[in-house]
Formats: sequence, C-alpha cells, structure tokens
Amino acid sequence: MKSLLVLLASSTLVMAADVSPYLSLQEEMKQAIARGNAWLAKQQKAEGFWDDPELPAFTALALTAAARDPNLKVGAEKPAHLKKGFMWLLSNQKEDGGIYNRGLSVYNTATSLTALVSAGEEGYEAAIVKARKHLINNQWDTGEKGKPDGINDGGVGYGSKNDRSDMSNTYLSIEAIKLSEKIIEDGKHGDQPDLDWGAAVQFLSRCQNLESTNDQPNASNDEKNKGGFFYGPNETKAESEKLANGKTPLRSYGSMSYAGLLSLIYAKLTPDDERVVAVKEWLGKNYTVQENPGMGAQGVYYYYSAMSKALSAANIDKLPLADGTSADWRKDLCGVILSKQREDGSWMNDNGRWMESNSVLTTAYAVMALEQIYYSIPQR
Repeated sequence: MKSLLVLLASSTLVMAADVSPYLSLQEEMKQAIARGNAWLAKQQKAEGFWDDPELPAFTALALTAAARDPNLKVGAEKPAHLKKGFMWLLSNQKEDGGIYNRGLSVYNTATSLTALVSAGEEGYEAAIVKARKHLINNQWDTGEKGKPDGINDGGVGYGSKNDRSDMSNTYLSIEAIKLSEKIIEDGKHGDQPDLDWGAAVQFLSRCQNLESTNDQPNASNDEKNKGGFFYGPNETKAESEKLANGKTPLRSYGSMSYAGLLSLIYAKLTPDDERVVAVKEWLGKNYTVQENPGMGAQGVYYYYSAMSKALSAANIDKLPLADGTSADWRKDLCGVILSKQREDGSWMNDNGRWMESNSVLTTAYAVMALEQIYYSIPQR
C-alpha cells in the first residue's frame, strides 16, 4: 500500500524550483515538526485517543501529523503510541463504514480516512474501503437521480442532519476520496463506487463567485469577490458588503478559496479552466500569510493547512500577485508558522472560532502544513 506521504510527495513536486534557498529552512521545519509531534504525543489519552473521544477527528488529525513526520525513518516500525491511536480510531468504525461517535459522520470520517491512508498499512485497507464508501454515500442527490437539480446536490455535508452540504466537508471528503483512490485501483477489493465528479464540480461552481459558471443568483463578478469561494451556495462565513448596484454578494474568503482550488484540481479540472484561473487570480489579489483573508484570525490554522495543500497540488512554485510580482509562498508560510510555535512545541489561536483555541487542533494543522511544505520542495 502506498502511503499518503509518498502520494503527496510524488504528486506535488515543482520541478522548476530552485532547491538551494530551502535547504536550511527544511532543517528548521524538521525540528519544528518534531517538537510539535512530541507535544501532541504527550496529549494522547491512555485509551489511545486525543482530546475528545466523541470527535475522532482530533485523533485523526494528530495521527496524520505524526505519520507524515519526516523525522521518522522510512520502513522503520511505527512508534507504539501511533499504533495505539490507529487501533482506537479503527475501533470507532460503524457498520455504515463511518468513523464517528456523536454525529458529524462526514467530517470525522474524512479526517480519519486521510489518517488511515497516511499510515501506509496494508492491514487498514478494508477499513479504508468502507470509510471511502461512507463518504461517497453521503454525496447529495435530491430530486431527479443523477442530475444536480438541487442547490446542495453534488456536495457533502456534515452527515449528522440532512439540511445542507458545504464547501468544508466537500473539500475534506474529496481529498480523502482522492488520496485513497490508489487502494481500490487494482480491483482486489471488488467493484467500488465513486463520487459523481460532474455533480461535485457543479456544487463547487455554485460556491464560487464566477457568474459564467455559477448558475445561482448569488454569484458576483465584482472586483473584491470574483473567483473566490464561500462556504455554501447560500452561505458565507465572512461579512458581506453591499455593492453600489444594490447587490450583496456572498463574500469570498481565504480558507474556502484554497479548499476550492484543491477540490477543483482533484476533480481533474485543467489549469486553463476558467474556474481554476479565476480562483488563482483571487488568491493572488488577496495573498497573505498574516491572516485568513476575509476572516482575519478566524480559522487561520485551517487556512494554513488548506493553503499548503492547494498550492502544492497546483504545482505553483511562486504565486503570481496582483501587482505583477510573485510570492515565495513556501518561505512566507513556513516563516509565519515557525514564528508562532510556542516554547512547549504547540500552537494556539487566540481567536477561538471553529475550536482553534484548542491546541491539539491547531498544533495538528500547523504540523501538517509544515510537512506539506517540506514534501513539496523538489529533491536535489
């Protein structure tokens, strides 16, 4: 079984990049990652989980961070606490394939599936196949089957209640489904379902401010929002502003725009597709590592994680900016994350929205972002 580490490293190399500026940075990253994972290891409970047993996502994120640590020797036996954590995670898999406890089945299963793939253990494959099927089964398809006629169709929601789908759960599900794809390709697990990718792209389009591809009245091509993504077809988490024409578009913001870019790439849209072009332009206009654009400090560690994954997957070495220059996003993002690491090795957001005052969550996000940057640097 191919590990997530190998999958990401092989799919995100930017061959044109000059490696030399990153050599000393890689060593700093390795040390920060080691300290972050050491702190996380100390937070593991005796039973094997992290933080809250009702939310397996905490455990899954900590395990993904640990399993992808570049300080681990390739082929070496995994540390005992990792094995214990994965066993706890597997013990929470339900008959329907989901890995969850008090609901939020999609969010918990998507993060758990990514963690299980990251382990690279053949013994986890049966659980991976079941979890993958659970996510696929939660893709919305209301009205006429096979036709994305409902506004939420093609997307994925939390799974705890059937009220709507959203960009965050859709992005996490698409990522987990894509990363686990190699496991079912050889057919040894029999015929397996797949996401309706056409419907998924339709949903993604309905969450992007781009009038030519979004068939909903909320889409806007105004200068501030064009190309960016928001939370759901009828919802943004950022504060919207009324335009001079009287229209109040759903505000585009950073974390969902990077989630949108990654999702479009995994849905196999080409770099010249207008949706991909438009979101890259929005990201260039709103480029920053100091905050989550449109949200400030809210969800900034989630933003760092999504940013590192999306720009790696897009094979972007330097991100073109609105003023004609380009940003070395690896150095910028790595620098700000390293500067925020606390003395004990952890990270925490003073803004507690979306649970980012929880250091287990933010430390896992920060470590995974550093690991993504580390593995996206081309080998000499």
